Amino acid sequence: MDIITYVGAALVGLAIGSFLNVVIYRTPRELKFWKGRSVCPSCDQQLKWYHNIPVLSFIVLRGKCGFCGARISWRYPLIELLNAVGYVLFLWQFGWTQSAFVYAFLFSCLIAVFFIDMDFQIIPDGITLPGMVVGLGISFLPDGIGILQAGIGLVVGGGSLYLVAELGDRIFKKESLGGGDIKLAAMLGAFLGWQKVLFIFISSAAIGLVASLIMMAFSAKLRENRVIPFGPFIALAALLAMTYGDQIIAFYLDNFVRVH
Repeated sequence: MDIITYVGAALVGLAIGSFLNVVIYRTPRELKFWKGRSVCPSCDQQLKWYHNIPVLSFIVLRGKCGFCGARISWRYPLIELLNAVGYVLFLWQFGWTQSAFVYAFLFSCLIAVFFIDMDFQIIPDGITLPGMVVGLGISFLPDGIGILQAGIGLVVGGGSLYLVAELGDRIFKKESLGGGDIKLAAMLGAFLGWQKVLFIFISSAAIGLVASLIMMAFSAKLRENRVIPFGPFIALAALLAMTYGDQIIAFYLDNFVRVH
């Protein structure tokens, strides 16, 4: 593929990344993300179209509101760039295939989950419940994983995390995993199948353990409260499963599982 194709994918990723910023800001605040143009959270002025050009507007305005001069979070261009890089990565790895489009869609959902859970410790049903339906629907497509795989993946993903949550609640006498984490795992199972969702389950636990120890080592507040959202770790493990899951699972089966 030529450079123009990748530039096109990046531009689409930037545009959708800009939309993700709206979803991330409005959804946990129970605002309708599809209704009304963006406004500055400081002065409440409705932004002009040229204030919303992904990344470019942030650079031109030097990270400030075009009306009141209030600081704009660096996360807005970061999310736009992350989404663009993800789209280019999937196009490079999978080409013009169904997998590239499905993974790009799922990746955008995971970005929204990552930042919403980081800020509010919730994973909105508005993302995971429709996501389960979409995942099951995609399984019927010609190159889909099949409804049986998707259905088993949904049950295994949600069920395994539910059992872990129940066990954690009994041991620690408080909620260890939220319902949003369970629904997210079920959604990922519907998209990716039971093998990859098990890989996500194990990988997210490992990533979460290492990251939590590092964060608590540098944050007295985290050491005291010990409340760290698990959704971002599931999202990171899912990205690993989408990009290199098949190779990692095949390596494990070839080297550690002996079939007689």
